[in-house]
Amino acid sequence: MNGRRAVEQRSPGSVEPPDKRTGLYPRTRAVVRVLPALLIVAGVLYDLLTPRYFTAAPFLSAASLVAAPLLSRGATVWTGVAGTAAMVLVSLRFAIDASGITEIATVAVVACLAVVINRLVSLGNARLASAHEIAEATQRAVLPEPAARTGGLDLAVRYVAAQTDALIGGDLYAVQDTPHGVRLVVGDVRGKGMGAVAAVAVVIGAFREAAEQETTLEAVAQRLERSLMREGVRRDSVEVFEGFITAVLAEIPHGAQRVRLVNRGHPGPLLLRGDGTVHTLAAAEPALPLGMGDLGAWPDRAQEEELPCGAMLLFYTDGLSEARDERGVFFDPVRWLSGRDFAGPDALLAELVDDVARYAGGGGTDDMALLAVRRP
Repeated sequence: MNGRRAVEQRSPGSVEPPDKRTGLYPRTRAVVRVLPALLIVAGVLYDLLTPRYFTAAPFLSAASLVAAPLLSRGATVWTGVAGTAAMVLVSLRFAIDASGITEIATVAVVACLAVVINRLVSLGNARLASAHEIAEATQRAVLPEPAARTGGLDLAVRYVAAQTDALIGGDLYAVQDTPHGVRLVVGDVRGKGMGAVAAVAVVIGAFREAAEQETTLEAVAQRLERSLMREGVRRDSVEVFEGFITAVLAEIPHGAQRVRLVNRGHPGPLLLRGDGTVHTLAAAEPALPLGMGDLGAWPDRAQEEELPCGAMLLFYTDGLSEARDERGVFFDPVRWLSGRDFAGPDALLAELVDDVARYAGGGGTDDMALLAVRRP
């Protein structure tokens, strides 16, 4: 099972995601399916229980309009037919006069318009589905998914975009198995939009080349720095290219129980030990984000930390730590993860994403990239 499919499994008690076509949650969809029928029944009862000058036409017309954007074309047609037939039947209680004919015609015309609306909505959904497939292809090209087992390590990734229906934004991750060990980078681009996506592509491309060629992690960071500076000069305007990225680079040597880190202004990764304790591997020396070398140059110094067998490392972007609840309190991943036991990186990310969604009331305000790695 690959990393992304694994992390998309729902943990117990999690909320089932909304339907991609309608944006409705399962319980809401169940109500919507029966709402047109309920409106028709309510209209008939309203007409039967009220004096002659009261009419059921608003209820019966609303049934078709409700069905149009939410149900299939066949269901919309049958709703219109049922609504029109109901209008005819309730009108037969009295002699059908000009007013009754007008009401029947109104319900019938609205039913026809509902079929047209349904068709337009279906075409729009088809275009949206096509755009969604293109976005998925773009995501796979810009953020290729690492193998679930890389260099003897278990890996899982998850990208959660803050913008509805977006699949990619300004957060990034990449993993490379090299002769020097498994190297990875997790980062967050300043800004959003296509400029941020362009920066992501530049960094990932430079990282994959440098990770193979450079003998030290510090040299990899310097290659990324030069790539961003060069790209910034090449671009015509600062609006097109955002310019700097907070990032943390890591190197896990083959067969060694340690990890080397170079942190460029990014939240430190979390070390989850087998006994349930969680520690933040904070940067020993603060450093400027990548792409800000024109403000000053300091040599990168990799710090080395212990990575025992069975322990997991969690790399994340600030979409996790800056998620807020209804009171505005930030999500604290250390507190939420402490004392818990996870079967592996897949389970860790699946439960963590669900925790954040519930904590933030459905979603955060910033993209969130997560990468978990475990030494078996």
